[in-house]
Amino acid sequence: MGTDEHVCPVCKQPVATVVRRHKTLGAFVPVWGPGPCRNPKCEAYADPSGARAGRGHQTHQVRQVHPRDHPEESVADES
Repeated sequence: MGTDEHVCPVCKQPVATVVRRHKTLGAFVPVWGPGPCRNPKCEAYADPSGARAGRGHQTHQVRQVHPRDHPEESVADES
């Protein structure tokens, strides 16, 4: 197993790498880390349908982003 692969701390099965964001000096930077466990026999299992089981998982709220009211206008055109 390479250094870029993550494993579940409970069942030691490989898990996917996910990208989260972290605010540093006023800018959001990507942080790569282990994803949720997908092994249904593991107590840290995270159901892909969105329901969380086990322990150690946080739920995050999803936010819808809408385009600008006038997409043909550019911020660069305002100066």
